[in-house]
Amino acid sequence: MTADTAVAAFLAALTQQRRASPHTVAAYRRDLAKLSALAGAAPLPELLPHQLKRYAMQLHGQGLAARSLARALSSWRAYYRWLAKRGAIAANPCDGLKAPKQPKPLPKALSIDQTQALLDAPAAEAAELRDKAMFELFYSSGLRLSELASLDVNGGLDLAEGVVIVTGKRGKTRAVPLGGKAAEAVRAWLARRGELAKSDEPALFVGARGRRIGPRGIERRLDLWGRQSGLGVHVHPHMLRHSFASHVLQSSGDLRAVQEMLGHASISTTQIYTHLDFQHLAKVYDAAHPRAKKK
Repeated sequence: MTADTAVAAFLAALTQQRRASPHTVAAYRRDLAKLSALAGAAPLPELLPHQLKRYAMQLHGQGLAARSLARALSSWRAYYRWLAKRGAIAANPCDGLKAPKQPKPLPKALSIDQTQALLDAPAAEAAELRDKAMFELFYSSGLRLSELASLDVNGGLDLAEGVVIVTGKRGKTRAVPLGGKAAEAVRAWLARRGELAKSDEPALFVGARGRRIGPRGIERRLDLWGRQSGLGVHVHPHMLRHSFASHVLQSSGDLRAVQEMLGHASISTTQIYTHLDFQHLAKVYDAAHPRAKKK
């Protein structure tokens, strides 16, 4: 069996035995064609691990995205596995060959103007005052969704001292500042909380049935507020946490302080916000520097 007929037989097996879709088979065909082009005259069944590694590095150097390279390696690995099962090769030369890690997408944050538009929306009904207090707490203190939902009336919240104490991941407790706007919003909600809450309910924030509002309920309310505010983006709880971190870092530049307030165990987790901060600085530069404007 020649190299070309082996590839054709492998693709046929994908279709007939594994019932792969035409789209999947076409992707395998393209990936193996790339390998064949890189190998030149060398037959595919005779390629060695170091050659395949070099070809993968060449594709990466040519700008092939990490996701596409991972898919190509998966196709190559499947092909050589098929050859090995039929005794055409002694071992799969792709074993141990890994694609580069895919870059993590940056968390999305609202601009300061967008955040103000969201939080300055009027609130009159008890449920609206509850929402405003929840969202101000998100943005003021950088809380996680689970941390906000678990707050009790008589535990963790000190309006006089301007601090909120929460228990985050791995049971770690931390104290974070409570801004004036957030404290004001919480006081307004507490004055009306009795209209919604059951008399024996300890939760700070409750839903329509008078019991603790769950994370999904908070998400739905925030999404509604985002749409009503006309922001043009889907607003979710972590976006307010990201906005908190990004805006504090822009103003202070104190990465360690942001790490403590977010409750990150490692500074490397917090460092992603330096990228957001750089994006902000880049926008300011492009708008202000006389030689930065594109013609």
